[in-house]
Amino acid sequence: MPHAQQEYSVRLQWGLEAARQLSGQADSCVVIDVLSFSTSVDVACGNGVVVLPYRFNDDSAKEYAESRQAVLAGKRSRTRPSLSPVSLKHLAFGSRLVLPSPNGAAISLACESKQTIAACLRNAAAVADYLNRQGGSALLIAAGELNADGALRFAYEDFLGAGAIIEQLTGSKSPEALAAEAAFVLARNDIEQQLRHGMSASELSERGYPEDVVLAAQLNVSVCVPVLRDGEYRPA
Repeated sequence: MPHAQQEYSVRLQWGLEAARQLSGQADSCVVIDVLSFSTSVDVACGNGVVVLPYRFNDDSAKEYAESRQAVLAGKRSRTRPSLSPVSLKHLAFGSRLVLPSPNGAAISLACESKQTIAACLRNAAAVADYLNRQGGSALLIAAGELNADGALRFAYEDFLGAGAIIEQLTGSKSPEALAAEAAFVLARNDIEQQLRHGMSASELSERGYPEDVVLAAQLNVSVCVPVLRDGEYRPA
């Protein structure tokens, strides 16, 4: 089992296994998948859309979406609802979206803390303020990326996203949390360029989605705090 960092109230871990093994030991679990799950959740929830995370590449997703009167997000697209945050900007208020993803959605579903929050650079300050008011311990889970063989890969954008939140949190911070905070402080005046040259953003741009990187790099432009309740992300 990974070290739980329980002597600190602000903790940082990586990936799905951290959610499975450590989330139950924190009062709040914060899922950070900047490119693109948690940014997509922020964009959608900020416009009054209910987001239902779901397992990735699961044939039952369509039936699940129909049973919940929801639209099912498909493969990344600019025009149809998908994991591209840009594609979700104009969903109708009050609509429902099933959003499968291999990282952020899987981690969201695995969290066992009292509350689970989706966070990104866009809503970092709002999430930090909410956590400070809630009190208790917070486990920030940086989603990372999965290689073709399923191995977890460090994701710079998630490290910065975590740092943007940690920088504004009160309480004792683990060494891992402090490292993320320091990385954010160094990058905060040039966030978009920092993200643009990272591996994940470069891959997205090569696939033709540079606008998703621009949207995800926006810092503290959202006041939405999406909280997962009964399998649905809604604003706190």
